Amino acid sequence: MKHLVKLFSLLIVFAVLTAQQVGAADTKPKEIQLSGKVLETMDGGGYTYVNLQNGPEKVWVAIPLMKVKVGQQLSLMPGFEMKNFTSKGLNRKFDRVIFSGGLANADKIEMSPAAIKAVHQGVPAAQKGAPAAKSASASAPAAAAATPAPASSSAAAPLPLAKNQKVTKAKGPNAYTIAEIYAKSKKLEKKPVVVRGRVVRVSQKIMKRNWIHLVDGTGSSAKKTDDLVITSKDLPKEGDVVTVSGTLYNNLDFGSGYRYNVLVQDAKFKK
Repeated sequence: MKHLVKLFSLLIVFAVLTAQQVGAADTKPKEIQLSGKVLETMDGGGYTYVNLQNGPEKVWVAIPLMKVKVGQQLSLMPGFEMKNFTSKGLNRKFDRVIFSGGLANADKIEMSPAAIKAVHQGVPAAQKGAPAAKSASASAPAAAAATPAPASSSAAAPLPLAKNQKVTKAKGPNAYTIAEIYAKSKKLEKKPVVVRGRVVRVSQKIMKRNWIHLVDGTGSSAKKTDDLVITSKDLPKEGDVVTVSGTLYNNLDFGSGYRYNVLVQDAKFKK
């Protein structure tokens, strides 16, 4: 009789534990509502990261690549939290990131585990089988631009950047192509350089400066010498062909994942 009681008790314990495990498996992650002012924004790995004043707290939110401006009010789809997340696209670790499909009134982009893994690996979700956001305009410029998308439009998908399209080299002293700047970067350390190219990405007011990506059709994509990063207080528009004058520096580390082998600082832009 005692053996039967013990066996019955064990069966009850097993049933309770099984029920708890099933309940835990059926529990869905809690959705976090997202709406507020953009405090900071940056692009990486085909996604836009937004530091959002979400009610009383500031949170980092990862959304499909779109135009976002500091100071803009955003209303996003509810998202799911991931802690201790490292973005390989930004080479930066976040204590906490909320993953959202984008604008609340846009076509939904499912931030599935596969899509989140793609962000972690620095690969756009569209390359991992996740649907891409519909563009509000076929001629919309790529990456993070200065002008926010209208509240009634969908998140804009990036267009291919014309990195292979040649831009005429700047004239005069200290003039170089982007390929020449990378090749001679050691000799040009802390020296003035002048380069002409097309603006393909602008990120505003990060660490009190604007970050501009320039291409001129020279350099190697495989060696990452075809895209020159420039910091400036000037704010050119994406798509503009400009002449840039600034000082070249090597191996700069600003922290927070901002590390550059070659960087032109405190530049002036001229069309």
